[in-house]
Amino acid sequence: MAELPRQILSFAVAGIVGFAVDLGVLLLALHCGLGFFLGRSISFLAAVLVTWQINRHFTFERRRDQEVQKEWWRYFATMLLGGCFNYVVYSLVVLSFPKLWLLPAIAVAGGSLAGMSFNFVGAKLWAFKPDLIRSPK
Repeated sequence: MAELPRQILSFAVAGIVGFAVDLGVLLLALHCGLGFFLGRSISFLAAVLVTWQINRHFTFERRRDQEVQKEWWRYFATMLLGGCFNYVVYSLVVLSFPKLWLLPAIAVAGGSLAGMSFNFVGAKLWAFKPDLIRSPK
């Protein structure tokens, strides 16, 4: 399989796993009484940590000589920008629809779809770009 289609597919799989983590942590946060907005902030961070690991090992396959801290901060910054689109859509869904039992899943899914394209482009062209991450020798 050519590199770009493989990366898109792998990124989508990481996104599905990230979605499951995001929703699971959000449901736990809601159960603990943290509410839709604080709970989502926590669940978003958990999803970013999980998707970073999947994407760095499978989607964009980094070598060992690359600086992990720089990569993490670039990835986090990229996901945070995409997360802004994600969070706006999530918030609009939460505030616009009745509080049905499916509302958390619908809101997280809508937000995730809104940020996904931005996140892929940012991850490929900036967060995991080898010449930006490589440690100086």
